[in-house]
Amino acid sequence: MTFTLFFIILIACPIASMGAKWTYNGPDGEHHWSTHYPFCGGAFQSPIDFQTQLLRYDPNLPHIQIQNYNLSTNEQLTLGNNGHSVQLSLPSHMYISSLPHRYSASQLHFHWGSSNLLTGSEHTVNGKRFAAEMHVVHFNSDKYPNISMAVDKQDGLAVLGVFIEIGDSNPAFDKFLKYINGIKYRDQKIQVPAFNIRELLPTRLDEYYRYDGSLTTPPCYPSVLWTVFRKPVTISRKQFLALASALYASYAQESAPVPLHGNYRKPQLTDNRVILVSFKDGIHGIISVASPFQRRQVIQKLLVGDLADLADDGLSQLLPKLNPLPGAAQKQHWPKNKVPSNTVVKNMPTSPYMGTLDLNNGLCFESLEKNVIRQLQRYHVKGQMVQALREVIFPELNLRSYLDCKSDLDLETIRQLVQGRPRDEAVELEQSLTKAMRRQVRKQIKRQRNPNLKSITGHPQATIIKERNLESSYNRLQQVERED
Repeated sequence: MTFTLFFIILIACPIASMGAKWTYNGPDGEHHWSTHYPFCGGAFQSPIDFQTQLLRYDPNLPHIQIQNYNLSTNEQLTLGNNGHSVQLSLPSHMYISSLPHRYSASQLHFHWGSSNLLTGSEHTVNGKRFAAEMHVVHFNSDKYPNISMAVDKQDGLAVLGVFIEIGDSNPAFDKFLKYINGIKYRDQKIQVPAFNIRELLPTRLDEYYRYDGSLTTPPCYPSVLWTVFRKPVTISRKQFLALASALYASYAQESAPVPLHGNYRKPQLTDNRVILVSFKDGIHGIISVASPFQRRQVIQKLLVGDLADLADDGLSQLLPKLNPLPGAAQKQHWPKNKVPSNTVVKNMPTSPYMGTLDLNNGLCFESLEKNVIRQLQRYHVKGQMVQALREVIFPELNLRSYLDCKSDLDLETIRQLVQGRPRDEAVELEQSLTKAMRRQVRKQIKRQRNPNLKSITGHPQATIIKERNLESSYNRLQQVERED
């Protein structure tokens, strides 16, 4: 990590961001989002595939408690077509009460397939895609006055995700679908009577997936605490077609209407995240998470403890699990070149984590993006914005998520934590990690050749790991000493 990029994380002040046209396909499609919205190619992106080997049971996850979802029919809600989805405004007196902060409702919207393709959910379960997905978006009203102020903050948003499949008709969906012809074209809006929003959710709110992620549309800020319910709700084929075939992404005055369908983002890289689940029935071999207290002990040892002892005793808590990444076989569109090494400044400052575990100060992604642009312009490498943002933001996000058990501690984050430590101790830890990684690589390759061997992570492998994936993880570890 260069001094330039290391310094960026310390300077952040609010600056407005510029918008740009985006679509799901074509020249402005998702593979090109990062051109104008660099966080879309960055870390901790959503959606992801909920693979069995990524799941960790957390018995401390509470039932989702929602308040004031049963709205009075005297209230009016705004139903609109924003060109990307159907969106229904929600009053802020609706809120989630079972999270560390109060998260007040802002809006709900949908992602779906097409009349010819009845699969359009954004999140998937072991590769299975549902017909559609509903997102109920909330913002942290304890800390921010509105969703506009919260959207780019690290703790700004909480989204409830609901899988939707084709089956029995759902009367609750008719409460707004019967008005759908009033918003056929982009930017059209109408007022509709409020209703009981709770009826749009699954019956059981105690079974869900939980992880740290991002907005699934530009600007893709990694500011979302995701709760995706395990059980889907059903709608009829007729109700699904009302979404999939009655709407347009274009304006009413345009001569060539563009259908609004297939508005879902593909699964993103997991970035060493795990998925906490509030259930364990029906999932063979699922394991539990370590407590935040245990994880804080590991971080404290990295910051001020004996690294040699940690190298001997703590490797099992530090090493990534080397699981295959969702979408790893897909072509990625991030810039291939990294920031040139000639930007390195020798007198590296101490790690910002040294001597403290106070992570209460949130991250402002919009201002971070602007500061990265300024710094890269000084070195004439503005075109490498996406890679720079990943390198800057990943260790911070990974550390915060790890302490809440929603990720594994990544080796790049370990390197950041020990930057200010005596070099001989850090090198000894790095060498121990390298040896342990070699052993894991050999075990993984051996198990690939003999699938009957027990997994080192204690749960079944859902996918065969290719040797190139293992080599990539090992090579990343090897960079620790060289880059320092």
